Amino acid sequence: MKISDLEKLKSEGVEQLPSQERRNFLKLGFAVTGVYLGGTVLSLVSTFDADAAIRQGIPDGCEWPYSPHYTMVIRERRCIDCELCKVACVKTNNVPEYGYRTDILEIGAEAKHGLHDATFMPVLCNHCNRPPCVRVCPTTATWKDEVTGIVRMNPSRCIGCKTCMTACPYNARYFKEEIRAIDKCDFCWESRLSKGMKEPACVEACPAGVRMFGDLSDQKSEVFKLLHTQDAVVWVLRPETGATPNVYYTNI
Repeated sequence: MKISDLEKLKSEGVEQLPSQERRNFLKLGFAVTGVYLGGTVLSLVSTFDADAAIRQGIPDGCEWPYSPHYTMVIRERRCIDCELCKVACVKTNNVPEYGYRTDILEIGAEAKHGLHDATFMPVLCNHCNRPPCVRVCPTTATWKDEVTGIVRMNPSRCIGCKTCMTACPYNARYFKEEIRAIDKCDFCWESRLSKGMKEPACVEACPAGVRMFGDLSDQKSEVFKLLHTQDAVVWVLRPETGATPNVYYTNI
C-alpha cells in the first residue's frame, strides 16, 4: 500500500507514530507498548518491563493461554517493500487480485537535503487475545483456536454479513467473491502449519528477516528472545481497542 492509499485511510485514523519521534524514544531506552494509529503514544515503559506489556490481557499468575502461543514479530526497519511476502501469500493461499491477507503500508516524510525518508510497515491479522471479530460473528464462522490462539475462519458457516470486517481494528479481512465468504490471514494454518511446516509463507519468503514467527510461550524461541532483548523497542497497533494483538513490532 503506497502513500496515496495511506492518505485515503487518514480519515479513519490510520497513521503511525512518526519515525523520528519513535527514534527519539529509542534513544531514551523506552519500549513503546502502545501506539495509537493516529500517532498518539499511549504508554511507555522501561524495556525491562517488556514482559508485562507482552502479556497484556493475561491475568497475573496465569500461564500462557495457548500452547503453542503463536505470534509474529515484525522488524519494521528491515523492510524494503520488495513485496515477496505478499507474492508468497497470494500463491500459497489462493488470494484473488482484489483480496489481501497481508499488506505493506508506506509512510514517507521529507528528510534533510530533499531525501525521502520512508518507513515500510507490514500489516496483517493480529490474532488478538480478545478479538472483536469473534465477538460479533452471528454464526461462529470466525473463532479463536483454543490450542494455538490463531483466529480462524470456517467459510461454510459464513453468511457474508461482513460484521467481522467492520469490527476488525486492523482492516485485515476481505470478502472473497469466489466462496462468498470472508477470508483473512490464519498464519497459513490451513496451507502450511497444519501440514507440519514451521512458518507461514510470508516469513519463509522474506529475504531480509523482517518477519519472525514462533511460540511466545517458549522462552527459548526466537520470538520470545527478540521481544525480551534489553535494547528492543516494542509496540503494537491500536492498543486502545482492548483487542490485545499478537503481532508485535520492534526496532531490532
